[in-house]
Amino acid sequence: MKLLYQQMLGFFVVILTTVIVFGIAFIQFSNRMVYRDTWKQLEGYADSVFQQSVVVSTSGDFEGIQIAGLESSERLLANQSVHFTIYNKQNTIAYPKNSYSPAINSKQWEKLKKGEMITTRSDRHLNQVGGQRKHTTTDIIKPYRNQSGNLIAVISVGSPVANIESNMRRIQHNLLTAFLISGLAAIVIAYGLAKYSVSRIDRIRKAAHKIGEGNFDVKVQTKGNDEIDGLATDFNHMAKSLKESDEEIKRQEQRRREFLADAAHEMRTPLTTINGLLEGLTYDAIPEDSREESLQLMSNETKRLIRLVNDNLDYEKIRTNQIILNRGDIPVYHVVNNLIEQLQKKANEAKDQFVVHVAEDVRVYADYDRFVQIIFNIMQNAIQFTTGGTITIAAHNDETKNCVITISDTGIGMSETQMKNIWERYYKADPSRKNTKYGESGLGMAIVHQLVKAHGGEIVVDSKLGKGTTFTVTMPPEKSK
Repeated sequence: MKLLYQQMLGFFVVILTTVIVFGIAFIQFSNRMVYRDTWKQLEGYADSVFQQSVVVSTSGDFEGIQIAGLESSERLLANQSVHFTIYNKQNTIAYPKNSYSPAINSKQWEKLKKGEMITTRSDRHLNQVGGQRKHTTTDIIKPYRNQSGNLIAVISVGSPVANIESNMRRIQHNLLTAFLISGLAAIVIAYGLAKYSVSRIDRIRKAAHKIGEGNFDVKVQTKGNDEIDGLATDFNHMAKSLKESDEEIKRQEQRRREFLADAAHEMRTPLTTINGLLEGLTYDAIPEDSREESLQLMSNETKRLIRLVNDNLDYEKIRTNQIILNRGDIPVYHVVNNLIEQLQKKANEAKDQFVVHVAEDVRVYADYDRFVQIIFNIMQNAIQFTTGGTITIAAHNDETKNCVITISDTGIGMSETQMKNIWERYYKADPSRKNTKYGESGLGMAIVHQLVKAHGGEIVVDSKLGKGTTFTVTMPPEKSK
């Protein structure tokens, strides 16, 4: 069964059940109300009969009945099929003598003495044209007492239940008509509600179908705050995430291809150099005075290949959390000074100057060797991309005891694309890959990024073309035990 019909059936059942329950309750309420109104009316007749016919002495005792007043009342009530009976305080019928009213039992009589009015349903023989017939009547039996609280008389007034049932049949007929109209209205309302609900779900289904076909630019409109709107909102978030994931997959695939090409290039260059020199030495194509230089070049290229392989292995170990970090409290000032001494020669060759803003009390919680590797690679990267400029190293501990280290240069800077890809393996500022001026393999910054992450820290880069680059490394403090 389609969801539309399921929803329609559900709404229809709910509406129909509500109408039926309401109808039954209304019938019960109407039935009680009709009986209550009838008893109230009969009580009024009893009061009228008592006032017109019952004679009470000055002492408050029952003396007799005024027949003249009763005959007119009896004829008037008989036309309405209402019959009454008057009992004296001895539970004997005082009027009329040929009454067919049932006798009042002792239990009822005790209640009447206490002043309680009784309502009953009983079978009576009522005088009608063509003779007497037995009918079910509803009666009220009301006691009347004097000022002393003593029982004077009891009046029973009854009316055929058929009169009440006639009223109830009219009410039920009207209710049945209203029920049929409500049923038709329920079908229309249920269809409208189901159509509206299903149409909203159908929009999500169509959007999901488009995503299945590879179109991630879909968006489901939301107008309210119910569960379906919540589902539509989550669907839109999912579509956005899928689009971003799809773009990231494509970007990673492109980077994978570039990685393979870059790795092949990085290895091919030294291997080609070594192979060429070996052939030259084998066939005596290299002069004797150049052989030592050739052997040194082969040694350098071999070491370059070893570094390339070691850097790749190092990167994978860091990325897959296979390294062990022996963390401790490290004075940043001494690390920076030692690295400046190591890199001063390269800085002098590039005509760069170091500026240090690190207090002696600045501390970092990290693995010493890996921390040195992080700062060394960033400083070396700054020297490679800066000529005749300034390299500034600053560090401080913030209010949460994080160690914040910034290394800024006034070099060539980077574009938005370069900053986005700087953490990728084999990525270089020179996209042609023909110039090795800016780094050997392009693995340094990728390793730095993974090492900072392994420490639970964060590294961000800010750069502008032609104005320089700033790396900011934030390392967390030792966790309290």
